[in-house]
Amino acid sequence: MHPSTYEYLLPTEEQKAAMAKLREAAAVYGMALAEILPDGPDKTFVIRNHRSNAMWANVAVTRHPDGTPRD
Repeated sequence: MHPSTYEYLLPTEEQKAAMAKLREAAAVYGMALAEILPDGPDKTFVIRNHRSNAMWANVAVTRHPDGTPRD
């Protein structure tokens, strides 16, 4: 694991743009999930995990699998 794996990594401008596109797409899908799924524990689980996946997508934009920062 890279020493900076658990530290804040300032994204490049290109990475920020990619992350913004991913957040926008995640928000659209998240709204669809909230609108279409029936209320209950399964809906809660799906939405929480979708949010987690959206956050991990940001990590994937900025870091390699071993935690090394992407250029």
